[in-house]
Parts: sequence; C-alpha cells; structure tokens
Amino acid sequence: MSDISIRITGRAGRITLTRAHALNAMTYEMCLAIETAIDAWRDDDAVALVILDAEGDRAFCSGGDIAELYETGTNGNFAYGQKFWADEYRLNNKIFTYPKPVVSFLQGFTMGGGVGIGCHGSHRIVGESSQIAMPECGIGLVPDVGGSFMLALAPGRLGEYLGLTGARMGPDDAIFAGFADSFVPETDWPALIEALETSGDADKVAGQAAPKGTLRDLQPEIDTLFSGEALGDILTDLRNADSAFASDSLKKLSRPSPLSMACTVEMLHRLRGPSITLEKALDLEYRFTFRAMEHADFLEGIRAAIIDKDRTPKWRFEDNDVPVAAVAQMLQPLGKDALKL
Repeated sequence: MSDISIRITGRAGRITLTRAHALNAMTYEMCLAIETAIDAWRDDDAVALVILDAEGDRAFCSGGDIAELYETGTNGNFAYGQKFWADEYRLNNKIFTYPKPVVSFLQGFTMGGGVGIGCHGSHRIVGESSQIAMPECGIGLVPDVGGSFMLALAPGRLGEYLGLTGARMGPDDAIFAGFADSFVPETDWPALIEALETSGDADKVAGQAAPKGTLRDLQPEIDTLFSGEALGDILTDLRNADSAFASDSLKKLSRPSPLSMACTVEMLHRLRGPSITLEKALDLEYRFTFRAMEHADFLEGIRAAIIDKDRTPKWRFEDNDVPVAAVAQMLQPLGKDALKL
C-alpha cells in the first residue's frame, strides 16, 4: 500500500505512514493494515517491539481522512462511518493493551486519529516540532480515539480546557498532560530508531528536558475556570473572569460545536475517577460518533472546515444553551449497536 510501509527491520516491527502530502491523514485502509500487522507480530518472537513513525516533517498524523466520511454521510449512509469508528477504536485499544513495547515518534501535527495510533503506546516520543491536539469539537465531534481517556486523566481540569478549545500542545505540554513520555531532539531520532531496530530494547529510549511549555503555569487558572459542572457553567465562569487567558479562552469556545463541547464536558466528568478505563472511554465516545452524522453537527462541521471551507458552520444550539436532554440523548447506551472491542 503506497500510504503506509510495513516491514520487519532487525528486531523491530516497523510501521511508517507515507502520506506526507496529506499530512499522513489516516485512511480506513491504513487503519486495517496497522491492525493486521500488530496482530501478526503479537506472537512473533522475531519482533521484540513495534516502531511507529511517519515520513515528512510537518505531521506524524494530522487525523483521520474524513472526506469519505462526509461523502457517505451526506448520501444517508451512516453505516460506513459507524464501522470506520468501531474498527478504529478497536485498533486504539489493541495498541494500548499490546504486550510488546510500541514506540512512536510524533513530529509535527499529531491530532485526532493520529493521537489514537501514536499516543496509546508504551513509549511516546516528541521533538521540537511536535504539536499534539484534540480539535474534534471544531468539526462537530468529541475527542475520540481514546482521547477522552487521556483528557480525563490529565492534571486538574486540563482535560476540559484541551478538549473544548482544541489547544495545541508542544513537547513539554504534551508530556505534562499525559499525551507523551519523552522528549528527544529530532536530529537524534534516526540513530535511536536504528538502535531500537538492532537491539529490540525499548530501554534505549532516554529522554531529556523539553523546552518549557505553557500549561504548567496556566494550570491554576485553568482549574478555576474550567471546573464547571456543565458547559454553561464554564462559559459563565469565563465571562465573569477578568484576565487575558479567560478572554482568549472565551474566544476559542465561540467557534466549536456547542453540542460537541457540552457532550465533551459530560464525558470527562463521567470518566474521571478511580474506575476509569480506556474501554469505558471508547464505549462512551462511540455512543456519540455512532449518532454524530444523523443527530449532531459532524457533517456541517466537515462542510464548513473541509468541503466549502467557508469557516461559518451553522451549529445546533448556536446560543450555547445546550439542553441536558440533548447531551443525554447523544450519550445514552447503544444496546445491540454498542462498541465491541
């Protein structure tokens, strides 16, 4: 497949995304190819670890390739998207529970579906150019591919802030928020990959201090302003705060889908706590994405951002007054259609 290179080099199973021209956006076929590879390597003694990387310097993976989802959805075929998301989430869970080390090299943009394949492994490496984000609310989805799991586990209320605003995390911020493990200068990546291939030993990964980010200093204010019980409470707190950060955050929250943001807040509150698991997060995410084309803002979000590029989506609940019942409807159990991992 021209979009992805899968091979064994030395002791390593190697998966390289090769759609650099498309910021390595992941197609359905790429998703299935990755799953087939890691399934084959799971019990292969010749493979000691898996290395995930990508060609090009602009992106590890900018997300899922959503043009086909839009085309099928606007034609009334919701089943294609439902199957795409179910299969993608199954892959995310397999990477998270993989019995061998999975080492990912996350240069440039790692967003959405890129987080799903790059940020659930055991060794997640960032460099100077890394920009990690979950911007799904901006296209009428919710942070998915297990992103809600990491957001719920992030310190304080960083999860709400990152999930609602889609803010991009540089290397230090990504490590602080739990989306990455180690900072390694990108000039050192080729030698590190070669050492991993030769030795099969993930302990070869030795990170160093990343250039200081912004989230550590912002966290006290984030915790104060993003602790509301629902989206409306967060918006009220931001409006009543007199700070440059509050003003900037309020501006950021004026763009995404209100329904998506309200559901994101509810999801994080449901997940956060001692009983959190990735399986619970994926199940909750799938309840939303299963209904997203028909009952949420997803198709309109894609139209405005990708198809027509007019950047003026007509959201449901544009006044940000999202009824509790609308959130409950999007997140109610799916019964026989529930996600099967």
